[in-house]
Amino acid sequence: MNQILEYPDLWRDALVGTLVLFFGGGLIALVLGFLIGAMRVSPIPAARVVGAVYVNWVRNTPLTLVLFFFAFAVPLLVTVPRGSFLMLAVIGIGLYTATYVAETLRSGINTVPVGQAEAARALGMGFTQVMGYVVLPQAARSVIPPMMSVFIALLKNTTVAAGFGVVNLGSIRANMSEKGENQMITILLVMVAFVVLVLLLAWLQRVLENRWRVAR
Repeated sequence: MNQILEYPDLWRDALVGTLVLFFGGGLIALVLGFLIGAMRVSPIPAARVVGAVYVNWVRNTPLTLVLFFFAFAVPLLVTVPRGSFLMLAVIGIGLYTATYVAETLRSGINTVPVGQAEAARALGMGFTQVMGYVVLPQAARSVIPPMMSVFIALLKNTTVAAGFGVVNLGSIRANMSEKGENQMITILLVMVAFVVLVLLLAWLQRVLENRWRVAR
């Protein structure tokens, strides 16, 4: 604990950086993932093609290359404020994770019997109404565990941004090394921090599962 007590500012900034990457990237992933997931099951062929191309293209690209693009290519294409790669890293991680959110959502939608959607359309509901009132509420029950796994992976993927100068828990080891601190202790402390964060996500998963179980 001496490392934390002697360098509280470094650990605070590292934790804040990880949380910003997680919540910012997670928000982008949820919004875009739901849109892409809806396109993947859309009755419009063009929408399905766009969704499939996006998922297959981005998901099969390593996250390191995605962040490399945002770190070096995006500043050449648009004017980026100096030292703002944290924002670019959030966008890159969000766009990358959105593909997994979309596929998780699509797998959950496929668990809902087709007859229910057909019955809803027979009552005069449009695609948006069918998805919002019939399909998604039922699909949510089955996607909670795999969706939480996606966000746990997102949490761990935030460390990749450390290789591009973004301060987070993945970069704290280098800072402690420069100060001559024991590297094994630093790594163990980072592991403990991630275990605590993952346990919080597991607790949230149980809460959501219990809430949907009562609704059922």
